[in-house]
Amino acid sequence: MCAVSLLSPRILKGLYCVCVVSRALCSQTFDWNNVENGFGRIEDFLDEPWKSSSFEHNVEEKTSNLCDPHGSSGPNGDYDGLYHRNFPLGENFIDEVKSDCIRVLEILRQDGPEFDAKLALNSLGVRVSGPLVRDVLFGILKMINYENKNRCAKLGYKFFLWSGERENYIHAASAYHMMMKIFAETEEFKAMWRLVDEMIVKGYPTTARTFNILICTCGRAGLARKVVERFIKSKTFNYRPFKHSYNAILHSLLTLKEYRLIEWVYQTMLAEGHFPDVMTYNILMCTKFRLGKLNQFYRLLDEMGRCGFSPDFHTFNLQLHVLGKGDKPLAALKLLNFMKEAGVDPSVLHFTSLIDGLSRAGNLDACRYFFDEMTKHGCVPDAVCYTVMITGYVVAGEFDKSQGMYKEMISKGQLPNVFTYNSMIRGLCMAKKFEEAQLMLKEMESKGCNPNFLVYTTLVGYLRNAGKLSQAHEVIRQMVSKGQYVHLQAKLRRSRRH
Repeated sequence: MCAVSLLSPRILKGLYCVCVVSRALCSQTFDWNNVENGFGRIEDFLDEPWKSSSFEHNVEEKTSNLCDPHGSSGPNGDYDGLYHRNFPLGENFIDEVKSDCIRVLEILRQDGPEFDAKLALNSLGVRVSGPLVRDVLFGILKMINYENKNRCAKLGYKFFLWSGERENYIHAASAYHMMMKIFAETEEFKAMWRLVDEMIVKGYPTTARTFNILICTCGRAGLARKVVERFIKSKTFNYRPFKHSYNAILHSLLTLKEYRLIEWVYQTMLAEGHFPDVMTYNILMCTKFRLGKLNQFYRLLDEMGRCGFSPDFHTFNLQLHVLGKGDKPLAALKLLNFMKEAGVDPSVLHFTSLIDGLSRAGNLDACRYFFDEMTKHGCVPDAVCYTVMITGYVVAGEFDKSQGMYKEMISKGQLPNVFTYNSMIRGLCMAKKFEEAQLMLKEMESKGCNPNFLVYTTLVGYLRNAGKLSQAHEVIRQMVSKGQYVHLQAKLRRSRRH
């Protein structure tokens, strides 16, 4: 499919900004080659600082803005509001929206040749508002699986059209973005790009979210280079969290792991007369580190200093991880002290980045030292930090210590995430405690933490290796019965032995 040809000049001219690619969107496709001995990449968690408010302007998902009575929900407003300004935001209204959402979804599920969903919606008597549209579309987004994606795309768009025709209501840009997500997840790329074109024609602001969904989808379709080329040539980027548009492009490519494109964009930026700033250097150094080119990493760090730029929060974070992974705890300690002298107090993220690097280097004693130092300095370990420690102990075969860390994590009120559970399940399997591992799978589900494909892979792989084929098949059956990763079950059944 020649998808780029579907990007009309209006889209290429209208889309003018880029920021962090939504992980919720991009992480839906499992990368079979991105598995490290059965573990997910903890480094994915360490990308969080790139998603701070100074880098991302994603107002439609900031709940703090939802109660702004002066926000504009129309096409030309800066506020990409979910709530229509004409409706109150009291508890009764919220309860009404929830109730109406359930009723609307029930009708949409009945849609078919002998059932006119549009007519049924008309007779339902609900009042359409931003929250209702958002909740219904989000409900459809959650319903999407490999088998029903075409139906979900049709249902979502049918509701989108119906709600957009109601009196006293105008779709906010957030509604378009949610519909774009549905099209992206159901692989209805032509429809998604037509929707963007419609936004621009109607005068809606094409925000970072608009571009994120588009570039993420193009990247998955192998078309990122062509799309980026067209946006560079359009010269219409102007996104205020970034000094210039090239930083926006570089940043997006980093989150998409399009490392080969980053150097090309950087050279194009220099040729156009733009000079790098701290963020540019951070992105370039992160790229060199991920490619294993440490000599170039340090050359960029030196160049940054010669150009008069001081390291910022993100520079220090990256340096600590590099030193940790290089098993240089003394150098890391000196850097932490230098940070304090420079007026940058090390945060839990800095310590976590360092500990993760040291864990990968196998220096668990240093991990424990810096973990204790972190608490002494008033930094409270979060779920990610505990997960890094737990994972390190499991990899080293010290499951008793990982269990102790897990219990401490729970006692401190930190909720385990999917990476935490995967590490613990792997540890239990390594200790031949298969029943406990299966119980932990049920525990994470009961606590609202949905297992990802990596968790299933870990548990099934160990059960098969132990000769417990019936139990392994039961785990696969449960996974499929929930409509999860149906298209990957064949890979799971023939997965390599650990």
